[in-house]
Amino acid sequence: MGKPTGFLDYERQDAEAVEPLQRIKNFNEFHTPLTMEEQEEQGARCMACGVPFCQSGMMIGGMASGCPLHNLVPEWNDLLYIGNWKEAYLRLTKTSNFPEFTGRVCPALCEAACTCNLDSKPVSSKANELAIIENAYAKGYAKARPPKIRTGKKVAVIGSGPSGLAVADQLNRRGHLVTVFERKDRVGGLLRYGIPNMKLEKWVIDRKVNIMKEEGINFVVNADIGATVSADAIMEEFDRVVLTCGASNPRDINVPGRDAKGIYFAVDFLSGVTKSLLDSKLTDGNHVPIKGKKVMIIGGGDTGNDCCGTSIRLGAESVIQLEMMPKAPETRAENNPWPQWPRVLKTDYGQEEAIAVFGHDPRVYQTTVKEFYKDEQGNLKQAKLVKLKMQRDEKSGRMIPVEVEGSEYVIDVDVVLIAAGFLGSQSYVTEAFGVEVNARTNVATEQGKYKTNVENVFTAGDMHRGQSLVVWAIREGREAAYEVDLDLMGYTNLSKQ
Repeated sequence: MGKPTGFLDYERQDAEAVEPLQRIKNFNEFHTPLTMEEQEEQGARCMACGVPFCQSGMMIGGMASGCPLHNLVPEWNDLLYIGNWKEAYLRLTKTSNFPEFTGRVCPALCEAACTCNLDSKPVSSKANELAIIENAYAKGYAKARPPKIRTGKKVAVIGSGPSGLAVADQLNRRGHLVTVFERKDRVGGLLRYGIPNMKLEKWVIDRKVNIMKEEGINFVVNADIGATVSADAIMEEFDRVVLTCGASNPRDINVPGRDAKGIYFAVDFLSGVTKSLLDSKLTDGNHVPIKGKKVMIIGGGDTGNDCCGTSIRLGAESVIQLEMMPKAPETRAENNPWPQWPRVLKTDYGQEEAIAVFGHDPRVYQTTVKEFYKDEQGNLKQAKLVKLKMQRDEKSGRMIPVEVEGSEYVIDVDVVLIAAGFLGSQSYVTEAFGVEVNARTNVATEQGKYKTNVENVFTAGDMHRGQSLVVWAIREGREAAYEVDLDLMGYTNLSKQ
């Protein structure tokens, strides 16, 4: 695939990013794409390796290696190289419903598993994917294609995040009548309100949703099933129901002073900013006030990074980001060989911006909060932090963080954003449908299956597997659609992958 010597002939070239001090002036995406000719050269770097781990999507050492969608990465890289952009689009969309989303927000599991990554720089498959789909929109390839035949079967999808959209897209292609219910005021779920504009501008979602509408999918917003809309009514009206409501319960920090004013969950903070941005370009003031405030983010993952970049754009006086775990190494450790996911230090866009604005990395490693302090009005004013060390637990044998005695110290802080992950599905939804949940409060099914204990009710995405990546949500949506179609029709011609 590609040019046999391409990885030797061409250096990896990425889309140029706007300088941090410039891009923080707005909430726009900030990468300038390569030219078509430059992108074709990047496709040439994909060599004819014997085992294309990039598309494997398998678990190695407890971590995903390669694309969970099993995207035909070498094939569309080769088609890109020879300039056959339309065929590259057709091969890409054979396995991927939303490359315009994953091409922007996926951490590129394909690149981590790329053979070139063994001793050089991987093929820029994520950027190639994005270039292919954006060219398809520009040339009119990515247009609506309504199904020619309808089955008359009605399916309700509860939740319009990436898994719900994938379920709807697949089942609509099959000819079923699909209605997607979304409790928020706009379609998109996590994509809409969980991911900031800097990573995914919302016109990208609207463009795809409008095509899905043209193809016959019905979207109903402001419909909170189990709260404002009866679950029983949904089950009575539709032949099948698919629950794709996400892992919506944020993990809390239970320490003294938690009730102080000025402490927010990251998901509420991010969604509030995005909604205000969409409604009024931030002029309505319906978001957490950050300007001139000292901000502390609890959590070092992608969400914490998004909080960092968002806080800087809103004019924070300072930002720190607490991480309980030790700082990752800058190069692979011996016990983390390719093609495992590389457990190495990653400085993301928000941290880059903090370094540019404040002159230092915002992350504080092996540290957590021990107590919050309030003023007389109940407003947050300080936080007591404590250092951690890794110690082997006698019962489980695992290394866990424990407090370092005498390491406490106090800092001034006005706003705390809790980005400590999610615990699972929300009980009012699962109880309304009567579905069983497991110990992690994810909706329970048989291993590798999507049918719940309730007849005609299925599930997919984070609500099923727990907090995960957009690409995993899409895969779950595709596999759930396969199972629903098989259950409805007795056979299916949908692809799981």
